[in-house]
Amino acid sequence: MRLAFSRMSFAIYKPFLLFWVLAFLSQMVLGQNSPSGRELRGAWIATVKNIDWPSRGGLSSDLQQQELLTLLDTLESVGINAIFLQIRPSGEVFYDSPFEPWSQWLTGEPGKQPQPYYDPLEFAISAAHQRGMEFHAWINPFRAELDWYPGKRLPYNHIGTRHPEWCVAYGKNLYLDPGLPEVRDYVIQIVLDIAKRYEIDAIHFDDYFYPYQIAGVDFPDSSSFELWGSPMADRGDWRRDNINQFIGTLRDSLLMVAPELQLGISPFGVWRNERDDPQGSPSRAGQTSYDALYADVRLWLRLGWIDYVVPQLYFSIGYPPADFQKLLAWWGENSYGKRLYIGHSPYKIANNSDTNWDTPAQIPMQVQLVRNNPNTLGSVWFSARWFDVNPMGFADSLRQHYYQYKALIPPLEYSEISAPARPLDLETRSNKMGVEITWKPNEDDRTRYYAIYRRRGKELPSIESADLYRVVSSDQTVFVDEQTLFLRRYSYRITALGANHKESQASLPQVQRRWSGFGNKGNE
Repeated sequence: MRLAFSRMSFAIYKPFLLFWVLAFLSQMVLGQNSPSGRELRGAWIATVKNIDWPSRGGLSSDLQQQELLTLLDTLESVGINAIFLQIRPSGEVFYDSPFEPWSQWLTGEPGKQPQPYYDPLEFAISAAHQRGMEFHAWINPFRAELDWYPGKRLPYNHIGTRHPEWCVAYGKNLYLDPGLPEVRDYVIQIVLDIAKRYEIDAIHFDDYFYPYQIAGVDFPDSSSFELWGSPMADRGDWRRDNINQFIGTLRDSLLMVAPELQLGISPFGVWRNERDDPQGSPSRAGQTSYDALYADVRLWLRLGWIDYVVPQLYFSIGYPPADFQKLLAWWGENSYGKRLYIGHSPYKIANNSDTNWDTPAQIPMQVQLVRNNPNTLGSVWFSARWFDVNPMGFADSLRQHYYQYKALIPPLEYSEISAPARPLDLETRSNKMGVEITWKPNEDDRTRYYAIYRRRGKELPSIESADLYRVVSSDQTVFVDEQTLFLRRYSYRITALGANHKESQASLPQVQRRWSGFGNKGNE
């Protein structure tokens, strides 16, 4: 009887025990948390096969929007300040495109527009910016159709229908052949259209350029190699050159139409193994970005073709074939001064053959290693749904410990655009909801966000992470602080931030006592 009760009690309290063990180990191993200042804290939102959003294809527009808002609210509550939304998972898209059909994972039927109509990309950008989040438009450039088979019916405006000669089947999918110049031009045209029409912060590609290799099956590009391969004798070198041309041309094209727009890559975590190249990492990966996917990301960093890199370090600390700590050090030494963020894999927590993922301190130790590396500027998490799943309390650990203080994204120092002018005429009033803060826009078109700093009491808030309370979009000039206590004083200051995250001088401060809520008393 006593044994049965003990087992039942443990089952009931197991989630709570895991969280407190995690918190204890985090403190013991890593020490006390402190405001981290500027740091990108991102999350990938995968739409392919409805991994993260929407929950299924064919939901009404209202339900799609509500699901996305709920997801963003969850991410904001954890401390996430940047989202990477997959808007083109294949040759079908999540925005109103003049070139490609609507995605089946949005509407349930390829080519069918949302009912009632709305533009999901426009909606998502606005919702992210309202929460002070940077928006990265995640695109898969050469994947044409997943789960493809001969005779599969595609929409009339699908690239596989319009230009079947550009496509090749490999495994279970259909791909655009990167060896064809017209294919590379087509994808660049798609990217430039997005850059011109939407107020995004970055174009983002993941690890899929050429597909991951299938054992014993070569990618079927013999005809394009025969046509365009000369004078290169090695097909691997030719494939890398195709992707190099694509990235280099895209970089030049973006500079012409959107010079402030970031271009970022999230490659597989191993560029090359040291055994194959003395410049490679101390790893033994079976496939690498350079040799299998033909993406020479290190070259792009060295030549300045990309603005940031997010290597997918989906490995544990101490994992023999690919040790997180060793790969982190390698990327830090090979980022060539470009912005380096690290991709993490919470989906592996207590869910992997590598037993290191059964250790509650695995993710906290990774976060601390990233912060201790002088060349890194933050972390990105795959994927958004795991903040709800919260395995081993990792999201709670971020929310209550490592992301306890909000953070602004590091400024783009290379940007030639200066910080915006500071906000004007900050006013505070007590009302029945809390403390209402109002200010006047500075009418500076460089402003993308406003940062609200708050401190309890009369002491003025510092323009530091510990006092950063909320970040809102530039179209908002009223904010009600509902997290206030009766008769307590609060002091506020506001700054303006550009899209490049350069920050203005602070507004003049205001101090406000929270009254009963039914009076309407202004600044003290």
